[in-house]
Amino acid sequence: MQTKKPEKEKSKMGRPVKKIDKEQFETMCQVQCTLEEICLILGLTDKTLNKWCKETYGMTFSEVFRQKRELGKASLRRRQFALAKTNATMAIFLGKNWLGQKDTAEVAVNPEILRRAEELLGGIPSVID
Repeated sequence: MQTKKPEKEKSKMGRPVKKIDKEQFETMCQVQCTLEEICLILGLTDKTLNKWCKETYGMTFSEVFRQKRELGKASLRRRQFALAKTNATMAIFLGKNWLGQKDTAEVAVNPEILRRAEELLGGIPSVID
């Protein structure tokens, strides 16, 4: 009679699964870290990160990055508006960039200087045209 040998527990082959901190990953996307920077900080390859993104979010790294980076932009925008309440430079920056405002300089021409220039140059200088 043969005795049954106990079954050996199968050993897992390959590298252990890397644990990725989802919150840290999303924060790095929000501050627009590059793929290379994220991989370096998390100790991963780009293939591993892309695979994790597909498993976690159902999207590629590029798609997740695009989505999460928008949250960072919104956060920056909120901070800029808050800063504009107390900082005139920021208020001017936002006005120029978002509202199409611009600095205009009005030039007043002294008629006497214009007459003198005509005499000296034989007409109105092309710079004044």
